[in-house]
Amino acid sequence: MFKSITLLGVLASTVVATSYNLVDNFVGGSFLTGFNWEAIPDPTHGAVNYTDQAFAIAQNLTYTSSDTLILRADYTHVTNYPTGPGRNSVRIRSNKEYTTAVTILDLRHMPQGCATWPAFWTTLESDWPDNGEVDIIEGVNDVSPNQSTLHTTAGCTMVASTMSQTGTLVTTDCNTADNGNAGCGVQTTKASRPNYLPVILGGWYAMERTTSQINIWFWARDDTSVPADVSSGAASVVTSSWGLPVANFVSTNCNFDHFGPQNIIINLTLCGDWAGAVYPSTCPSTCTNYVNTEPAAFENAYWDIAWLKVYE
Repeated sequence: MFKSITLLGVLASTVVATSYNLVDNFVGGSFLTGFNWEAIPDPTHGAVNYTDQAFAIAQNLTYTSSDTLILRADYTHVTNYPTGPGRNSVRIRSNKEYTTAVTILDLRHMPQGCATWPAFWTTLESDWPDNGEVDIIEGVNDVSPNQSTLHTTAGCTMVASTMSQTGTLVTTDCNTADNGNAGCGVQTTKASRPNYLPVILGGWYAMERTTSQINIWFWARDDTSVPADVSSGAASVVTSSWGLPVANFVSTNCNFDHFGPQNIIINLTLCGDWAGAVYPSTCPSTCTNYVNTEPAAFENAYWDIAWLKVYE
């Protein structure tokens, strides 16, 4: 439901800016009906046990109030992964799928600590990687900075000279079959990882998806440049007023037919294919042993979400 389209010429490419209207507003208890708690084996082979909604609520892995959603890993029990189940955690997926849209997350806190691998992303699980994947927030082991990444089938690459953004392109091939599924990623120059967020009480992450561009922004809570329509969760947003995105993925060398309808996913895994593979020497023990034997270390491994809004 595009109301207007403005073209903003910036550097080597053209950023498409559109006015969008609010279609879905998730806050507090509405997450419980708008999302599915996925009790599935972790596709990234983490040392976690994803639980269903009822169990997550009963064990305080999920908590809602009028303006809050908490999603967390268990921090009270010793585990015995891989002999037994991993540490209880949560993975939620929106019931609806979205294509061209703007998604804004008002985030107060994201999971912290060694072994953590939090992610806020979109994909269609039943048709991955053919329908593509957009990672808005992703990082491991508290290591800065945040990285936003696309994952696709063959034939999609990014070139820095065609991208108008404040972030840095660090990998160029989006193909999941190449480079260990590293994807094409942009790292932000802003302090947006969990070891910074608690200091400034979080911030706003936004993703705009059009037929030719995928743009991602981040504003910290204390950032005076945050647009008013973003911080207020307005009934409509105009992306042309938001300034350069952190990441500006363009279709110059990537047919955006690589991206179909996608669900929104928020999850927290531990160790696994990425966090386990790059577990730093500054963290205790081994990744799996740390997860198994140090439950109290995961007290700060939680998402605190004020709201999530989708505009079309």
